Amino acid sequence: MSDDTGAALSVAEFVEYCRTQAGLLSGRVETMTDEANELLDEIDEELAELRSELEGQSGDTPRTARPPSATGPDEEPDVDALEATGRDLEEKQLLVDAKQARIQAFQELAAGYTELAAELQTDVDDGQEALTRVVEFEAEADAPAYFEDRETILEVVLESRDDGSE
Repeated sequence: MSDDTGAALSVAEFVEYCRTQAGLLSGRVETMTDEANELLDEIDEELAELRSELEGQSGDTPRTARPPSATGPDEEPDVDALEATGRDLEEKQLLVDAKQARIQAFQELAAGYTELAAELQTDVDDGQEALTRVVEFEAEADAPAYFEDRETILEVVLESRDDGSE
C-alpha cells in the first residue's frame, strides 16, 4: 500500500503510529482518572455531610427515656432525604465503577499498541507486513471504538476497500 504521495509506507511509520495511538490512549486514561477522582471526592464529601447530619441528630448527650408521645417530628431523621442521598451516592459509585472499567480497557489497548510497536520494530522489515499486523491488531481490539475524533488505520483500509469496490 502507498500513501497519497505514492511512496511506500515504512515500518518506522507504523511504529510511530502505534506509539502515537498509545500516547493518545494514555492521555485519555489520565483524563478519565481525573474525572473518577472528582466523583470519588464528591462521594466522600456527601458521606461526610451525611455523617455530620446523623451525628447532629443523635446528639452527644445521653438521653433519658421518654414516652413515645413526647418525641416530636423534628427528632426523626428525614428518611426520604436519606434515601435520596443514598441513591445519589450509589449512582455516583456506579459511574466511578464504569469509568474504572473504561480506564482499564484503554490501558490494555495502549499496552497492546506499545507491544505492537516493539514487535514491528524488531521483527518486521516490510511495510506491507507492518500494515497487515496493525490492521489485524486494530480489528481484534476493536480499536476504532476508542478513538472518537481520530481515524485508525483499520478504518482507512476499510474505507479504501469500500471506495475501490464501488
